Order: sequence, then C-alpha cells, then structure tokens
Amino acid sequence: MISVCIATYNGEKYLRKQLDSILNQLEYNDEVIISDDGSSDETLNIISSYNDKRIHVFHNKGEHGVVKNFENGLNHVLGDYIFLCDQDDIWKSNKVQVVLNELKDCDLVVHDAELIDGCGLSLGKNYYSTTHHSNDFFMNLLYPRYLGCCMAFKKRILRDCLPFPNSRRGHDYWIGCFAALHYKVNFIPYVLLSYRRHNNNVTSSSQKSHRSILVKLFKRIDIVYFLIGRTFKWV
Repeated sequence: MISVCIATYNGEKYLRKQLDSILNQLEYNDEVIISDDGSSDETLNIISSYNDKRIHVFHNKGEHGVVKNFENGLNHVLGDYIFLCDQDDIWKSNKVQVVLNELKDCDLVVHDAELIDGCGLSLGKNYYSTTHHSNDFFMNLLYPRYLGCCMAFKKRILRDCLPFPNSRRGHDYWIGCFAALHYKVNFIPYVLLSYRRHNNNVTSSSQKSHRSILVKLFKRIDIVYFLIGRTFKWV
C-alpha cells in the first residue's frame, strides 16, 4: 500500500494538476493523505470535487507551518511506502513504478527533478545539476540535499523519525539524515518530477542559500544533537 502525504495551504492555483498526476498512478487501495494548514482559498473545494475515496483530508489544528503540517499528515498514513509531496509540482507518469522498484534494494530514495516555472515551462536545468547528489551521510549533513518532494521511503523509517524534534530544520532534512544514519539511502538519477519554482514557494532548495555561516553551523550542530538524542532515546 502506498501513502502519498501532501501538505496544503492556499494551493488552489496548481493543486489540481498535481493531484491528477498522482491519482493516475495509484491503485484503488492506496491513499492520498492531505494535511491542510488553514487554507482560505479554493483548496479544500478542489479536493472535495474529486470525490475520490483514496483522498483523506486532515486539518492541522496544532502549530502551523510546513514542518508541523507535514507531521500532522504523516501521523495519519497507513501505507508501507510513503511519498512526500508538495502541492504545486507535477509527477512524471512513471514516478511510482520507478521508485517502488528502487525501494526493493534500499529504505529511502531521492530522485532528480526537472525545474519548471510558475507557468509550467522548463527552466532548462534539473535539481541534481544545481547541487551534489551523493549518498554519503557526512556530505548531506554538511550540504543537505534531501528534497522532500523527491523523497519516498519505507514506513519503518517514519516510526523512528516521529515525532519531529523541535528544531529549526526542515522535515525532509531530518528524515533524510536520520535514514542515512540508520538505514540505506540511495540518490537515483531518474527525473521523476516537474519541480515548480515560483514566487510563492515555501522552500528555495534549488537556489543558493544566503544564510550566514554561523546560522548554517548552528543548524548542523542542532541536527547532530537530535540525531544522537533520538538514537539513544533521550529526545
């Protein structure tokens, strides 16, 4: 069983294309778990219009923000294989098939993505071309390249990762680093997603960071603290 976890917030502009690209690849017993963070536009009406029993909506009534919104959704997944998903991208038609095949030999997969603009036009480059795509734990600790919308993993990883520790890091960074420390992670070369970059993106993973060296250093120390703490069960 596959669980696709989507965090939504005022995503009416692109959500329908994303859902269409996902549902076409799922079986009748798979599920799409949507956690909504209080959308005030047509997001929830668009979701309801599908009348699809595979779609389940959960309202995030706790702390708001993308990390806690994803955590709320992940707390409700039932599948053996979990795909993280943004509200504004488009899945390639072979994404599920390729990823499931790769997960036979590892526990977490990160794949490449084509970068597109707000109109859906190619920006002429892929995610991997903007950064490294190494499986090495220390490389990704220093230069994190765990991009949530390009990640899928087995449920046993989720059982160890939740709840997310209170920290300044992204949910995908935490899941990826934890998985790399305890499980087998593989970056695969396939382009399986159209990754939309536009003015309303929550993240800027394909762009150069302008954070200070001290902020970056603190983030790395922070995640190491929680990785050690979660491993020895004291956080």
